[in-house]
Amino acid sequence: MIVRERPSGLRLFLVLRGSVLQRIRLTLALNVLLATLVTLVHGNLFTVKITLTAIPFTLIGLPLAIFLGFRNTTAYDRYWEARKLWGEIVHRTRTLARQCQGLIHLPEPIDPARRAEDVRVRMVHRAIAFVHALRLQLRDEQDDPVLQRWLTPAEFEQARGTSNPADTLMLQMGRDLGECVRRGQIDPCLAAQVDGTLSSLTASAASCERIKNTPVPFSYTLLLHRTAYMYCFLLPFGLVDTTGFMTPFVVGIVAYTFFGLDALGDEIEEPFGLESNDLPLDTLCRAIEINLRESLGETDLPPPLLPVNFRLT
Repeated sequence: MIVRERPSGLRLFLVLRGSVLQRIRLTLALNVLLATLVTLVHGNLFTVKITLTAIPFTLIGLPLAIFLGFRNTTAYDRYWEARKLWGEIVHRTRTLARQCQGLIHLPEPIDPARRAEDVRVRMVHRAIAFVHALRLQLRDEQDDPVLQRWLTPAEFEQARGTSNPADTLMLQMGRDLGECVRRGQIDPCLAAQVDGTLSSLTASAASCERIKNTPVPFSYTLLLHRTAYMYCFLLPFGLVDTTGFMTPFVVGIVAYTFFGLDALGDEIEEPFGLESNDLPLDTLCRAIEINLRESLGETDLPPPLLPVNFRLT
């Protein structure tokens, strides 16, 4: 995610970090080069004059712009839903930490170093492992040390051996909660509230998986790709007779808009990746880790992640 103040004046045209220009620069340069060649030969291909009027480009351009806008709106809806789901995960993990420490009664005070013996610490640490496991699943990554740090050896081996570690950790949460009820360490009515928090975390994780595993239909994306490219590469032939030497500039502006919208939709429709405009899952997981460890009274906390060259990961 790009985090920076909105530039003003001339700086607005010189910003590259976070701009979609880096993704389309080669295609855009090729399009402008073609427009320049068409301008130099005035639309002639050897002895044949290629004549196109502005009418077909007007007829095609308006629907193309509408469909690109619709596709980008759909992509942003996926991005915004993903962000709301991770906001819900932040909220629910904080709630879970509060419930575990306030509703589960043990005679010993909370000691973060006694994870294996204290179910309260174990559940809070497992919640930290859960968000990291979900992040790794959504990005198709693997990082055993970060999970091993927050789990007991048995839990780590069990989670590593499954296809969905995040869900496995939630199952273990339910088992620990049930054991607390059987031992009389929590009232059954209060345990139902904790179980509701666990269910909300599971639902948020499943919704994130739905977004990741259900892309925008490929045929729809392919149609827009092809139409945008054909439109922009044929545009110089329709403008050269009316705009003359300004044809490359006009084509460059139109192509930048259409190619940019197309590339931006591609980038934000998969919000869990590592592109500059994707969600900063590393930052969100670090914030959750800090919050939950603070609730246990820990003091050796890692610093929050800050933007590097205006980019949060």
